[in-house]
Amino acid sequence: MPKDSKPYACGLDAAVDVVGGKWKPMILWALHSGRTLRFGELRRHIAGVSEKMLIQQLRELESDGIVHREVYREVPPKVEYSLTGLGESLNAALLPLGLWGDEHMQQVIANKAGAGSASDSAA
Repeated sequence: MPKDSKPYACGLDAAVDVVGGKWKPMILWALHSGRTLRFGELRRHIAGVSEKMLIQQLRELESDGIVHREVYREVPPKVEYSLTGLGESLNAALLPLGLWGDEHMQQVIANKAGAGSASDSAA
């Protein structure tokens, strides 16, 4: 349920609650196709994320049942992350969104650059 404990208005509301934010989709993408990664490997796959933010986002995904965290009791400690079945199905749902982004990336970049220059000239 959403953080404010109200029921979801629709399925999209539930999905956005689970995957919302900048880093969660990137985490899901890094863990695609049954991939298991240690924390450092995962951080290297996600450019620009801070350690603190990655930890926070992984904890939220784990509590939502999207990511599995496996702790190995050894020295030095070893922790691996992978997608659960629910996480794999969510990643499959994100695939068309990623394809749309690939197809329209240049237009999105151009539109953002145009909007920036339009707001600069309006000021």
